[in-house]
Amino acid sequence: MILTTQQKIDEYTSKGWWGTKTVLDYFETLVASAPNQTAVIDPENKEQLCQSEKQSYTFAQLNDKVNALAASLYAQGIRKDDIVAVQLPNIAELVVSYLAILKIGAIASPFPVQFREYECTHMLNALQAKAVITAKHILNREHIQMFIGILQNTPSVQSIFSVVGTVEHEQVINVSFTDHPKANLELEDYYHKLDMTANDIFTICWTSGTEGKPKGVPRSHNEWFISAYASVDAAKLTKDDTILLTFPLVNMAGIGGVLIPWLLTGGTLVLHHPFDFKTFLTQLHLYKVTYTLVPPSLLTMMVKDDQLLANLNIEALRAIGTGSAPISTWLIDTWKEKHGVDLINYFGSNEGATFLSNIDDVPNPEIRSKYLPRFGRQEIQWQNRIANMFESKLVDIDTGEEITEPNKPGHLKLRGASIFSGYWNAPELNAQVFDEEGYFASGDLFEIIELDGGPKYYRVAGRLKDIIVRGGMKISPLEVEEMIQAMPQVAEVAVVGCPDATYGEITCACIIPAPGQTVTLDDMIAHLTAQKISSYKLPEKLVIMKELPRNAVGKILKSELVEEIEKSVLS
Repeated sequence: MILTTQQKIDEYTSKGWWGTKTVLDYFETLVASAPNQTAVIDPENKEQLCQSEKQSYTFAQLNDKVNALAASLYAQGIRKDDIVAVQLPNIAELVVSYLAILKIGAIASPFPVQFREYECTHMLNALQAKAVITAKHILNREHIQMFIGILQNTPSVQSIFSVVGTVEHEQVINVSFTDHPKANLELEDYYHKLDMTANDIFTICWTSGTEGKPKGVPRSHNEWFISAYASVDAAKLTKDDTILLTFPLVNMAGIGGVLIPWLLTGGTLVLHHPFDFKTFLTQLHLYKVTYTLVPPSLLTMMVKDDQLLANLNIEALRAIGTGSAPISTWLIDTWKEKHGVDLINYFGSNEGATFLSNIDDVPNPEIRSKYLPRFGRQEIQWQNRIANMFESKLVDIDTGEEITEPNKPGHLKLRGASIFSGYWNAPELNAQVFDEEGYFASGDLFEIIELDGGPKYYRVAGRLKDIIVRGGMKISPLEVEEMIQAMPQVAEVAVVGCPDATYGEITCACIIPAPGQTVTLDDMIAHLTAQKISSYKLPEKLVIMKELPRNAVGKILKSELVEEIEKSVLS
């Protein structure tokens, strides 16, 4: 299924940005060139995850499992362009599922394991999915039974494939990963006749759903490759790397940041799920991990407490990708000085936005901690190969005029080789988010920063929908969050707007204090005032919390946060 236009295909192919090899082509190259190399290692806690023994597989062994699952899918009538939903934790069977679905030319749609009947029913019907791949047990929940229970409300689903565990039901296929010679011969004949290109859709991932029901985001092989090249270049990945995947393999961080880079370069993929700090440290040591992804809060904890890493050998670790929250110059410097590890500051989205600050393009730690290279501007050159494979611009949120001057927040718009072609079966929404020039309205607020002799950088200013309007003045929550996060008494912070009779909205800071610390509104105001911040941006309300509401992929749900605050006020 090709959703992009022939004009785009011709343009990006002629420029050398898009090619002809598919994700499966890269995998099969690795199977042929390094069959006995360890490809994938299961998480240490696989037994607790889904009541199955932890395994590791070479590329040849992984290929056998791919062929076995592909044969089962083929036997049940799954064919090219059929959509198969996948709900699995980060286990080897999830990697197998992606590749097996590709083997028959179908499309994979990964569901976060936290999604239950409500979300899964909506997404299966939106996709008109023909099948589901899951496990009998995931984190002590009966996932096969959940899907059986919603079959009557999802008429397109013909089969449920269990890749871990056995369930007796007429629509459940218990996959055997043993060889099926006849089935595989039929499949190979089908596969060799299959007309599948790198412009066909590989996945339909899902947005977080913070603005309503989740939205499907189709992306082709070529669109994913562009995002993946960014990580390959930034982390200098090669066949000698061992990559530890800590983020769910269902969206940009997992697929574009790790899965595709691993297939592009070879090496070993170590899986982890759900995030467990002790297990994570064990895996770093045990497998001599060279690259991984870690949230800023944990990176800070690891270098502040010398005992955490005291008995671990992490000498192989070269680089760590991070993002989703501000990082400090101190954090970058300390990791480099103590452990020789470079931190890469990432910003990305399922729709294809891909920005990152790494040591080659941004060697200055102070700049790398705060800003991103202004990718997508033909007049600015960077070392990362994707820098000019898409276009970016900022527009005024009131007038729609392009912003070219520094230090003025604007709506980030994008078009190019990494950007998707539109939300799944949503023509009205797509007409709203794509302009007449083909730019996608990302919903993100950026501003241009002038450093190194020119307007070379972007600063993330927040989400458009999160903007607080106090008496007509617009406030970026992220700007205030970054300043509050620097307080040693603060472990986590989220800034939101709360209704106010006088100003329309006021700024409210929701804080989780650091262990053994207390935070008052006066403390926070004093800290912010010392930074010379405009007085209208100062929070007027402080809420101390034990935890912040998050979605299935860890993003803070600010709409739910506002609801919680309003309920507490009313009660």
